[in-house]
Amino acid sequence: MDKKWFAAACVQAALAVALGAFGAHALEGLLTAETESTYETGTRYHMLHAVGLFVTAWAAAHGGRPRLARAAGWLFQAGIVLFAGSLYVLAPTGIRWLGAITPLGGVCFIAGWILLALSRSESVRS
Repeated sequence: MDKKWFAAACVQAALAVALGAFGAHALEGLLTAETESTYETGTRYHMLHAVGLFVTAWAAAHGGRPRLARAAGWLFQAGIVLFAGSLYVLAPTGIRWLGAITPLGGVCFIAGWILLALSRSESVRS
């Protein structure tokens, strides 16, 4: 396994748990049902993409096209910041323009999964 991506995955998973606990306890009573759902969506996607980083760590170290796997990892990291991060701030503050950032994170997630899939495909040789 790629040690750097494995470490990044561990850090992101720990952050997802910590931010989920923060939302459940520190923000209790401050969020409406709708904003609590928004915050939980951020936590869920954060953890799912931390798992994606574990897959990235494996793919980057096991043949195929490791450059594409590493690019997928960076896209997952960007997606976590943009998608989950915007929801983490939007839910308790109500700053609505942050909702415009969230889809950019979603695009990063989608592109990351596509690159991760391509990292395992046979490289085209001329």
